[in-house]
Amino acid sequence: MMEELFVSGRHIEHIDPTLTLWGGPIAIYLFLGGLAAAILIFANFFFLMGKADKYVMTVKVSTLIPPVIIVIGLLLLVADLHHKLYFWQLLLNFRIESPMSWGAWTLSFIMIPAILWPLIYMKDIINYLSDRNPKCRLLKTLSWIDGMANKFKIVRMVIELATKYQKLMAYITIVLSLILGVYTGILLSAFNARPLWNTAILGPLFLTSGISTGAALLMWMSKNHHEKILFSKFDLVLIAVEIFLIIHLFMGMKAGSQVQVDTASLFLGGQYTAFFWVGIMGLGLVFPAVLEILELNRFNIPSWLPALFILLGGLAFRFIMVYAGQFSSYNIL
Repeated sequence: MMEELFVSGRHIEHIDPTLTLWGGPIAIYLFLGGLAAAILIFANFFFLMGKADKYVMTVKVSTLIPPVIIVIGLLLLVADLHHKLYFWQLLLNFRIESPMSWGAWTLSFIMIPAILWPLIYMKDIINYLSDRNPKCRLLKTLSWIDGMANKFKIVRMVIELATKYQKLMAYITIVLSLILGVYTGILLSAFNARPLWNTAILGPLFLTSGISTGAALLMWMSKNHHEKILFSKFDLVLIAVEIFLIIHLFMGMKAGSQVQVDTASLFLGGQYTAFFWVGIMGLGLVFPAVLEILELNRFNIPSWLPALFILLGGLAFRFIMVYAGQFSSYNIL
């Protein structure tokens, strides 16, 4: 065993002056968490609006995605942990002041409706997919899942109970999804020692970005023209809000202490400037917004194009926030 003696709190490897603990898996985890939350929000919202049969892709089919990407995100999170075999201890303790604790419990609870929701609509989902593509490889798997769910009495009873109280489940799921979307930003903002992350805007910003990526994905997946147009309009509003929050983030830093001013300079002439303003703000937000405006004005723009840029921009945004946040500190600039 190697023993180290720290005589100072400064220049500790991996912690000071720069934090080098989190990498790509955490950025992808945050992206998938926000995307799953957005899909569940839209699905449950339009169900409560009585649009389940009108917007089949949104309310029924798309709900196959959240449980899968939540599990992928959790696997990435566990893979990034130093003591991987002890991750389950987060689920045995709850600390109200810990964002990680809130996240672990929210993810645990939200998996219940995330799994039950597509099971309620499984036959509708199978019919929808088979009508559009009888050779879809997913149909065999979905049919097997539906058969297994009907095979066990306890599973049938749970699905029937969920169907009976589906409206109540929808309200609860929306609340849990909003918490999950905000949590992806609060997880970072809890690190007070990193100036870029130490802001209350990060939670609403990550939530807005996540909902925007969800709207973009649903716009891409839907075959219903009215559904596509609706989500295109939703996304334009969300992009405008996201740009407003980003500008407000930098305005707050420029009006803050010297450390915050120096942190903002990372994106205003510093090493992250080109990637952020060209790659994320330009190609990830402004460019797809222009394409969506053209599409709404009856220009022949394929819906997958702006959706792809929004999704890539949302992922890139989380990468730059994770890496730039760890680089920012109170002493290196």
